[in-house]
Amino acid sequence: MIGDRLIIKEHHRHIAQEIVANAIEPALSEASRKGLKYIISVAGESGSGKSETALEIRRSLANRKIKACVFCQDDYYVFPPKTNHSMRLSNIDQVGPYEVKLDLIDANLFSFKSGEKQIYKPLIDYNANTINHETVEICLSDVIVVEGTYTSLLEFIDCRVFINRTFKQTRKDRIERGREKNDPFIERVLEIEHKIIRSHKKLADIIIKQDFSGIEVRKFKPGMSNG
Repeated sequence: MIGDRLIIKEHHRHIAQEIVANAIEPALSEASRKGLKYIISVAGESGSGKSETALEIRRSLANRKIKACVFCQDDYYVFPPKTNHSMRLSNIDQVGPYEVKLDLIDANLFSFKSGEKQIYKPLIDYNANTINHETVEICLSDVIVVEGTYTSLLEFIDCRVFINRTFKQTRKDRIERGREKNDPFIERVLEIEHKIIRSHKKLADIIIKQDFSGIEVRKFKPGMSNG
């Protein structure tokens, strides 16, 4: 998404390196032998560090000469940010996964798995409040890292990473990024999201601890398929 402000800190770099070295790299070696593409999701609540961790996973992979690109769930919202906020104000019950074109993300990921050369995907401009589009040469990457609140629900994921922090624990980070004001309505939205997202933890292969001090590898399976 154009206009997003990320603040990458040392704990993001450290945890990404740990994830790649201890969990993902062995699976990638097997995927490479089988000629398969590989997809990682990074999910969690607002402000938990999804975007930063995803970018650092890509950086860690690049240091190992593995080409990766990052997809942001924010680009796949049905409405651009300010419009989406207005829609929520008119009906807060719409908050949830149906605000996002998860089926389109899955379609783009399937194209990657299938070996297609490029995809045509949405690209949101946060400040302009518009949805544009871009062409991505997915054939140039061996890995896609897709990050966002609901990305654990996507079908074509080989490794699901979940950041185990709640919106109450991320308040300082959200304010630091400047994306959200201390607004009671936003807190209501985050409470609704929390009730949805906390159930996704059970889907995770890798859980990042609340303080980013380490990871828990739960049910990681190195065997992959192309969907």
